[in-house]
Amino acid sequence: MSSDDVLVSCTDAALTFGRGAQAVVAVHGADLKIRAGDRLAVVGPSGSGKSSLLHLIAGLEQPTSGTVTRAASLGPYDIGLVFQGDSLIPALNVAENTALPLVLTDRAEDEARRAALAALALVDAADLAERLPEEISGGQAQRVAAARVLAQAPRLILADEPTGRLDHATGARVLDALLTAAGHTGAALVVTTHDPAVAARLAVRRSMRDGRLLAPEEVS
Repeated sequence: MSSDDVLVSCTDAALTFGRGAQAVVAVHGADLKIRAGDRLAVVGPSGSGKSSLLHLIAGLEQPTSGTVTRAASLGPYDIGLVFQGDSLIPALNVAENTALPLVLTDRAEDEARRAALAALALVDAADLAERLPEEISGGQAQRVAAARVLAQAPRLILADEPTGRLDHATGARVLDALLTAAGHTGAALVVTTHDPAVAARLAVRRSMRDGRLLAPEEVS
């Protein structure tokens, strides 16, 4: 796959919630192309529209106006999502949580478990495999969430404030895990964040203010 391959293209994409006087514009006419191998940080304060933009890219929301186009070759399981908070299922242990997306796509359980254990090892969480979510820390749970995406081997990873509830050191390890996941599979990685230290570790930064996506800022 060439780095020129466009996975998702947003053209004047807007998202409005509600109607009339109660309407709230979450995203104003965003233009964005995400290519294979991209490392993009979308930076802005809470309420700036970062999560709404990510939802448009993922297909969780449809644009009110404009377009969001995904490559014809980009299937639903080619997009991996990591949300703020771990979103792990309490009744499943770490290995089972990590394997779950593969099991849901009808992969054999033993094959799914092998992929899950390999992904956990890559994010330095192999020792957590048999623990339940209640037995691990928030930072560990976020690394498990990154491993779950890695096991899925997506072509695009979208992470919404994955370090937002973590201290700096723990957040850095979670970002390490996401970069490892993206690097291992060759996926594009888009991370929303309000933390300049997180944004500085990705190759391109785009700021959002009041729902508007500003011009790119390349990191030298």
